[in-house]
Amino acid sequence: MVDRRIKKTADILVNHSLKFKKGEKIIIASDIEAKPLALEVYKQVIKKGALEVRVKFDSYEFAKAYFENANNDQIEHYPKIEEYEIKNVDCYLRISAPSNTRALSTINANKISKRSRVTLPLANYRVEKTRWLITKYPTEAQAQEADMPLSEYEDFVFNAINRVDWKKMRKDQEVIRKLMNKTDVVRIIGKDTDLTLSINGRRAENCAGEFNMPDGEIFTSVVENSAEGFILYSFPALYMGREFHNVRLEFKKGRVIKATADKNESDLNKILNMDRGARLIGELGIGNNFAIHRFTKDILFDEKIGGTIHLALGKGYKATLSRNNSALHWDMIKDLRGDGQLWFDNKLVQKNGKWLI
Repeated sequence: MVDRRIKKTADILVNHSLKFKKGEKIIIASDIEAKPLALEVYKQVIKKGALEVRVKFDSYEFAKAYFENANNDQIEHYPKIEEYEIKNVDCYLRISAPSNTRALSTINANKISKRSRVTLPLANYRVEKTRWLITKYPTEAQAQEADMPLSEYEDFVFNAINRVDWKKMRKDQEVIRKLMNKTDVVRIIGKDTDLTLSINGRRAENCAGEFNMPDGEIFTSVVENSAEGFILYSFPALYMGREFHNVRLEFKKGRVIKATADKNESDLNKILNMDRGARLIGELGIGNNFAIHRFTKDILFDEKIGGTIHLALGKGYKATLSRNNSALHWDMIKDLRGDGQLWFDNKLVQKNGKWLI
């Protein structure tokens, strides 16, 4: 018998998030451990009249094998079959359920960066032309990363999706979105942090479960040459199986001019040298899901923590009128719940992680 939590999650993904309709085509890309959820989604889209469903199972182990064995010609080869697939579907669902969250930790960062540049057009097309969704399915590996027993982590994941009134969240966040659209300068203040940036003329987005699940954030892009100051991130920054502790970035005229970390500092700078846009801020996001209150080393959850902000280095989204293009999109999180302040122009709008508006 299928876990009722999985059935409810699939229903939310298909009907609320993807808004799947009869006659449409969809790719379900899933780690093998998420088969129960992938199968339930498959059943539901078939019942709704899907014209074609492409199910693709993968894992970090395959990615590790690829990077360990692929030569330079293979790394630089553009995936035409995958391009054909993504250009001929209406929806794209990615269900992440890694059985090994550190499988890529020993892979050369330059090799991963090079492949990311090659596949960037695919990522751009998926984001801009399909109804896409990224979600999670709980695994033992993720539970260990989050310092939880598997049963507790399963409750954490399913509750973050199934016990939220997504329509109410959208309504509540709309007030913040409208205010951001009227804002010029944002100032972020906290421990070893004083950073100003402009969002003037950019478009904020209200995120309530359409592209990420779980969700709960408002994000926009940043005027590319505007960031000035410094920020110390509260939690480890995670990228391709690596952890970067106490990342501190200094900005001048929008660009990271100094990047330090207590762990993996050399790789941090290699990643930021990926391309010209990697040292610019592509996104400013405000976490607004107060049901998610602990760091789990999973950006899908962590960037939504109520009372935090995150800045993504690299690619910005066209929907927010970003002009920055990069193969990198790397979210790093600043916790404002302790001694933080968030200012919109000359108004203090959030203090210690609590809204004042």
